[in-house]
Amino acid sequence: MAEFKLNIGDPKSKKTLKKDVKDAEAEVFLGKKIGDKVKGDSFGLSGYEFEVTGGSDYAGFPMRKDVLGTARKKILIVSGTGIRKNVDGRKLRRNIAGNTIHSRTAQINLKVLKQGKTPLFEEEKAAEAKEEKPKAEEKKEEKAPKPEEKKEEKPKEEAKPAGKKEEPKQEENKK
Repeated sequence: MAEFKLNIGDPKSKKTLKKDVKDAEAEVFLGKKIGDKVKGDSFGLSGYEFEVTGGSDYAGFPMRKDVLGTARKKILIVSGTGIRKNVDGRKLRRNIAGNTIHSRTAQINLKVLKQGKTPLFEEEKAAEAKEEKPKAEEKKEEKAPKPEEKKEEKPKEEAKPAGKKEEPKQEENKK
């Protein structure tokens, strides 16, 4: 069945939430075009309303609003989605995915239009706090030496027999 990776951008907090949707949750997106609105109730974000702002297909080609349909097409581009820095006046032919979401679309970009009751990024903050706490404790433990693990000091040089003396090595290549 269909499976999509969602990148949900929140313009107010300037953060992005990543979410994977499969099967029944993903069917809501099939046939939607860039610029269409989607309600979050259908995929676990109740009270939210989103706008489809773009995406990419299974091979990584970006979706473009002015290319109709689901197929990939080669178009001449001066600027915009699907092209990086360009010299003024130069047109480049690039592969672009159409503006309609279909089963071979891999990623969908969404923008939050209407906020729900539960904040999107509260879960993320709680997860970060749980991850950071053990790391901080580990660092404190590393700094303080444990009484059990005392380092044994080795003698710097072992005692040599009294009869043998080492003479400094002389350079052989003196001319």
